[in-house]
Amino acid sequence: MLDIQDLYQEMILDHNRSPRNYRVIEQADYSAEGYNPLCGDRVTVFINLDGDVVKEVTFQGSGCAISTASASLMTQSLKGKTLTEAKTLFEQFHGMLTASEEGAIGSCLGKLEVFSGVCKYPARVKCATLVWHTVNAALQDRHEMVTTE
Repeated sequence: MLDIQDLYQEMILDHNRSPRNYRVIEQADYSAEGYNPLCGDRVTVFINLDGDVVKEVTFQGSGCAISTASASLMTQSLKGKTLTEAKTLFEQFHGMLTASEEGAIGSCLGKLEVFSGVCKYPARVKCATLVWHTVNAALQDRHEMVTTE
């Protein structure tokens, strides 16, 4: 029988092998690029809004399994959220990854909780949060490259 850690690992590997929403939106309302120089992760996010609701969010790039899975799960989680809800979700996700105790925050994050163990590996936190910081930059219409440094 699989334990919760094995299930989490399998979900991350699944989203790495078959990332959801991995494509370019040609006429995106917003886009931004992100780079993690520590491990070479690169991501570009594309967002379309309907008023203040995330209608569509996609990504393209290359990176480690954690980075790719985070981007894939993030796109699924943000679709249909208001901008305020998206900001709250980012804060909760980031809080879970930077909390001193595993699982200190996260019970409201659904599938995103698969990343709760990442807080044990500080260098990997940047892999998981790169795409989130990139989405924030896109929504703020910032045009400089987002970096984890």
